[in-house]
Amino acid sequence: MTRRRDALSQRKKKAVASADDGATRYLVPALMRGMSILRSFSEARSPLSLSEIAADQKITRSSAYRLLYTLSHLGFVTFDAEAKTYTLGSQVLQLGYSYLASRDVVEIATPHLVRLRDRTGWSAHLGELHGRDVVYLARIATRRTIASTVNVGTRLPARLTTMGRILLSGIAADEVRELYRNEEFSRRDERASLNSLIEQLAEDRKAGVVVQKSVYEPGVASIAAPVRDIAGHIVAAINISTVALLTNDSELYGPLKADVIAAAQAISSDLGHQSDAFNTAAGSRRSTG
Repeated sequence: MTRRRDALSQRKKKAVASADDGATRYLVPALMRGMSILRSFSEARSPLSLSEIAADQKITRSSAYRLLYTLSHLGFVTFDAEAKTYTLGSQVLQLGYSYLASRDVVEIATPHLVRLRDRTGWSAHLGELHGRDVVYLARIATRRTIASTVNVGTRLPARLTTMGRILLSGIAADEVRELYRNEEFSRRDERASLNSLIEQLAEDRKAGVVVQKSVYEPGVASIAAPVRDIAGHIVAAINISTVALLTNDSELYGPLKADVIAAAQAISSDLGHQSDAFNTAAGSRRSTG
């Protein structure tokens, strides 16, 4: 009986070993070692010497050199001849860009917009710039009986809306001038001119948030903040829309504004953007002219 149990146990061990072999036999050790080297750079966050890499990977210096030479040839590491050290190369960043670009901003933003709606009680939206219009990409409707009337696909004039102003603040002043070169501004309103729009966008850029109350649509208050990509470019904007009579300035410029900014920061972080205070000047496609 004991021999039979031992025999069964041995067969089970062989079966498990065979399954493991089948799962790993297609793995390429050299490629795995190369990827392990790249991870070691990420963990170290500083230049590494050939000796340090060899010790970290528990391989000979000659093996480490061949792997690093290959990674350097492909652009994944860079060698500093003077310091005799290696750092991550630009190709690693390119892979990161490609990965982040493949992620859908609507998919990333949606859970943050849901939480923003739940915190504030108002409809939350995501939009992007299309010419002179802001196009709504996502809408999380309020649970209250009074709701905004915009839907996904709605186009509104960018220069008159909170999301539109935030999006326009992310492009260069000369681009804005070209964009609105043929725009008809009201002569009766001194504020409605191309120069005043440029000045307004400069203020929006500095503030990093836009708050409006009964400006574009009477009786509606709105707050918008920018969504940035890994390079710091404004690629979208979010906002909340509120019924002006059901809120006040202290709420709009206090907790509601803070909630919108926090949500925009969280979405931007998921897109790869890193910033301590959401520096609105960094990385945006604009000039000060």
